[in-house]
Amino acid sequence: MTDTSNANAESVKSFSEFGLHPDLLTAISASGYTVATPIQAQAIPAIIDGRDVMGAAQTGTGKTAAFTLPLLHRLMPYASNSTSPARHPVRALILAPTRELADQVADSVKRYSESCPLRVAVVFGGVDISAQKEELRKGCELVIATPGRLLDHIEQKTINLSQVNTLVLDEADRMLDMGFLPDLERIVKLLPKSRQSLLFSATFSGEIRKLARTFLKSPIEINVAPQNATAENVTQIAYPVSGNNKQAAVLHLLKSRNLSQVIIFVNTKIGASRLTRELVKEGIKAESIHGDKSQIERIKALDSFKSGETAVLVATDVAARGLDVAGLPCVINVDLPFNPEDYVHRIGRTGRAGASGEAIALYTEHEEKLLEDIEKLIKVKVPRGTLNIADVFQNRSQAASDSRSRGKGERFKRTFPGSRPAPIDDFFLKPYEPSAKDPQKEAQRLQQEQKWMEHQATAKQPQLAILLGGRPKKNIKPAESSD
Repeated sequence: MTDTSNANAESVKSFSEFGLHPDLLTAISASGYTVATPIQAQAIPAIIDGRDVMGAAQTGTGKTAAFTLPLLHRLMPYASNSTSPARHPVRALILAPTRELADQVADSVKRYSESCPLRVAVVFGGVDISAQKEELRKGCELVIATPGRLLDHIEQKTINLSQVNTLVLDEADRMLDMGFLPDLERIVKLLPKSRQSLLFSATFSGEIRKLARTFLKSPIEINVAPQNATAENVTQIAYPVSGNNKQAAVLHLLKSRNLSQVIIFVNTKIGASRLTRELVKEGIKAESIHGDKSQIERIKALDSFKSGETAVLVATDVAARGLDVAGLPCVINVDLPFNPEDYVHRIGRTGRAGASGEAIALYTEHEEKLLEDIEKLIKVKVPRGTLNIADVFQNRSQAASDSRSRGKGERFKRTFPGSRPAPIDDFFLKPYEPSAKDPQKEAQRLQQEQKWMEHQATAKQPQLAILLGGRPKKNIKPAESSD
């Protein structure tokens, strides 16, 4: 049985009316939050009551706080100042699909639990596991983890999940997309059957509902936004450009509008690195984040961007979910995503927590179909605009493109020397001319041939004798008698 709740239901506006622990209310106030969002207003009371919940909300609506605040409230009775690890067993587990999202959730949890003795640990791949082992050995009530790294700790027996009473699956749709279902099943089998389970997703697809039936018991269903909807406070616009002018268009947008704190999305890792290099050459502080970056490099780039030290973050879809930067004004899609749902998550990085934002898309004639697919999904016609790119940016972009083309040719020649044209010897261009014969050498050659033939004729006689019955025996003189 699934209870359904929607955004039209009467909601509590003030956090103080939820009955949350005083320490949590202090942390909420310090964070500058006073009014609960719709997903928070509906999820927090249900989670405090111990109900299983499956919630769907568009990105930027405060979904993380909707489950972390009541989760911390329920853990407060277990808070202890004891230094003994035995007094701090794992009682709650939050699973996230990516390192960035896990780190984002951990930051939120640590901010809200700063004034209480609850211990929090975050574990994900891409970094040395030793430090994580040491943190887990000290004991922690709440663990935020990616499925793969959690299984590493389970196999190495550095974590015990036998006392977990709350499980949270954050961005469950993304976990299914990334193929984590077998890992989730392995992890859930190790948890106590009597537990509270929470599932949060951007959408309620058939696969998500099937997952909910497997892991949740009679959950309350909360859906505060239409499926695949984009935030109303995000202004969208698409500019048609030629493929060679995309870089020029980005430079024009950034410099003519004096944009800062911008995320630029591309489809490939090579494209992210290349665009970042060109932006840096133009004096723009830019960093890239993609799958080939180590976890340390990705964290460093994100921290630099969040602090304002980096003005532009060029990213693949690895950063499309879970990245929460306060006041992010603009997102630029240099490449339209092949999966229309990724567009929703990309532009969801701006216009968060009720703030306004702008989503700009650059598309070529070959990407027109991708834009139409996006419009079918979000059920909104994205306005088209005209971008008058300054000649100076077009010239720079063309010069950079020409330089890359020349560079490719030179690198190919250095890498594959055989591709260079070989020097041609004039000897091979001359027609064939037989050399004149030397009479003396010719006589010597004929004499040698004659001797060789005579030798061959002599050598064949013993072989013929053998075939006819063997070589003739030599006459052996009998020994004379001594008598």
